[in-house]
Amino acid sequence: METHELTPGEMSLRSGVAVSALHFYEREGLIVSRRTSGNQRRYRRETLRRVAFIRMSQRLGIPLARIRDALATLPDDRVPTSKDWARLSAGWRQDLDDRILHLERLRDNLAGCIGCGCLSLRSCQLANPEDVLADRGPGAANL
Repeated sequence: METHELTPGEMSLRSGVAVSALHFYEREGLIVSRRTSGNQRRYRRETLRRVAFIRMSQRLGIPLARIRDALATLPDDRVPTSKDWARLSAGWRQDLDDRILHLERLRDNLAGCIGCGCLSLRSCQLANPEDVLADRGPGAANL
């Protein structure tokens, strides 16, 4: 059975990802390629799905290390199924829900935080808990 492989340029066109990003993903262990006798990269077609998963995960704010760990659980001997992809994304649902809740709280308090200018108020969602100089008032205290 002949398998169609993609050159980096073809993979870039089909995935919408720059060739340099594909090389970066490969260096980071997110995708793999094989080398031809002329030392040119070739990607299996299944890599398109992995690249799409990487891009979607990055848009959701998932760190590359977690994406790499998730992709490492996929089978190498077959094309991942929709169940495989669902299993991977289910593990991130709670993280995303927590992040959404945090962002909603931040949005609701944003005007007050910007208005205070110091980010040292006790009620500020962005307050630095290690801010020992907050008692001296807003602004730069060590100048």
